[in-house]
Amino acid sequence: MYEISDLTENGAASGAGFWLHQAALAWRAALDVRLRPLGLTPTQFLLLSVAARLERTAGPATQQEVAEHAGADRMMTSKVLRALEVRGLLTRTAHERDARAVRVSLTRSGRDLAADAAAIATAFDSAFFGPAAERLARELRSVAEGRGRSGPLTAEEVLPTAPNG
Repeated sequence: MYEISDLTENGAASGAGFWLHQAALAWRAALDVRLRPLGLTPTQFLLLSVAARLERTAGPATQQEVAEHAGADRMMTSKVLRALEVRGLLTRTAHERDARAVRVSLTRSGRDLAADAAAIATAFDSAFFGPAAERLARELRSVAEGRGRSGPLTAEEVLPTAPNG
């Protein structure tokens, strides 16, 4: 059986991306255990909490806005929000001016559950990441936001230059 340490001598498995991925897997699995008693997966929690935050700041958001702010796929967002609607945690209604859009409004129980789950996730993040949590959050946000870049990386920025070539 291979251990992660067997793969990290050199190459991609020794880089920051590899360890970010490993940390994300560990974090998600542990968060899943903590959210399970509330009947939420980490993805459901993410979309419910984004919808709640958008609703608090600007009123009910569209499904598209929830997906964009969560960094989630639109089709997956639609399926997850539909499941949360079936549970009575939110309602989805036709947008008043755009026939293609759907508004998402949390119910009272949805807002309460989002608040309970956020408290669990916040405490968990502090315990999981320890004293480095705030610094790490700033660094990861900087990376996620592209360190002030506009647009995606170019091929030249992603692909290494071939030696001699």
